[in-house]
Amino acid sequence: MMVRLRSGARRWTVRGRWTDPRTDFTSRLHLRDLAPGREYDAEVWFETPEGERSAPEQLSFRTAPIHAAAQSIVWSGDTNGQGWGIDKGRGGMTTYRMMLDLRPDLFVHVGDTIYADEPMPETRLLVEDGTTWRNELTEDVLAPAETLANFRGRHRYPLRDEHVRAFHAEVPSVVQWDDHETSNNWYPGETIDDMGYSERRADVLAVRGRRAWQEYQPVPVQRLVAPDGNGFAPNRIYRRVPRGQHLDLFLMDMRSWRGPNPDADPAQAAERGEAGLLGPTQEAWLIDGLSRSRATWKVISIDQPLSAPVRDTGDLDGVANGDDGPPLGREPEIARILSAIKRHRIRNVVWITADVHYTAANHYDPERATYTDFDPFWEFISGPLHCSPFTARPTELDQTFGPLVHFTHGKDEPLPVKIAPRPDNQHVGHLAIAATGELTVSLYDGGGTVLWFRTLEPDPLEA
Repeated sequence: MMVRLRSGARRWTVRGRWTDPRTDFTSRLHLRDLAPGREYDAEVWFETPEGERSAPEQLSFRTAPIHAAAQSIVWSGDTNGQGWGIDKGRGGMTTYRMMLDLRPDLFVHVGDTIYADEPMPETRLLVEDGTTWRNELTEDVLAPAETLANFRGRHRYPLRDEHVRAFHAEVPSVVQWDDHETSNNWYPGETIDDMGYSERRADVLAVRGRRAWQEYQPVPVQRLVAPDGNGFAPNRIYRRVPRGQHLDLFLMDMRSWRGPNPDADPAQAAERGEAGLLGPTQEAWLIDGLSRSRATWKVISIDQPLSAPVRDTGDLDGVANGDDGPPLGREPEIARILSAIKRHRIRNVVWITADVHYTAANHYDPERATYTDFDPFWEFISGPLHCSPFTARPTELDQTFGPLVHFTHGKDEPLPVKIAPRPDNQHVGHLAIAATGELTVSLYDGGGTVLWFRTLEPDPLEA
């Protein structure tokens, strides 16, 4: 792979790694010593040993600032779920075009970058209007992914869409994983009970799924741990992404280190969920990183909401157990983190997430909570990118940490079937940080309409 970079009058070419079928012809290049807060244009092509070149692709990106510069970030999750693929007759995956129109400096994909476990049919009749959805199909989307080749094909699939390609050519991404990169609600050590799989060991599927994910997503595959703890090793996905004076991003991994999913019963959750979702090492890393951060805002990106009981296929996959009492099961892990934030007097912590296929702005306050040893904070939810929308049920939120729903928007059609993605039922979150430090949070639908926004003034950091 060859990359020609341009910034102002400076132009130079960098040679990347050779690629071959061992990595499905994917390649990556780690660019170093770039100037902060600078616009770069790039031309990328592949070249054979004989000198034959592929057609060049044009890219652009802006590096993170180190000073008090304004910047914006979009986030969402959940791509190509419930069998909804690319229907070119409906414009394709148009939420990606909407995100590009916002001209963000960075995109955070919170997880479910693919749905490896859900087949795509050729057509689906839409009961909303009687029309037919027509998926563009490839061999690898017809059945649940089990082989490495299948997982790779799933990651190739969204790149067939012109809006996805255009977006990634202009907006840098940081990417997390959740369950559907492997299989629905998987956890380490699980034996999948879906008889449609010939390989039912979740650990085996996860190794294959993670390898494909790391080949096709902009994440490093070798150890890149800097002295200050940035980057992550092959067995670690969670990391801190510094974005200058006003922002540190903490990207968590709530899938690799979790214990078994409990049954959809709070009493069972108390017994089976004690291992938490992050694990003790990641929990300690987050607390230490937050306490060391000097950024104005600390944004924690997690795979799943804090208080929405994520029930599916007879188990509880998320943090909350549906019981409003003291922290039980996986909730003590979050309680310890919240208490540490208060104890260390860490200011301006915001949580973002996706997963539940609706958008919401939830405020947490100890005065409303059963567990009270924490400072008030905001959690913002936004998704999906290209999936069925789900119904937002604010009355079902677990009240252990005292959430209050300020806004929510999800599926409003009471239909007994899954709804096709449309611009008005997909969701994207937007963080705009001013040079002076104010944070404006906006929740968009997939058509670019602002559904809700709020400007947050930063609390001054301790001297």
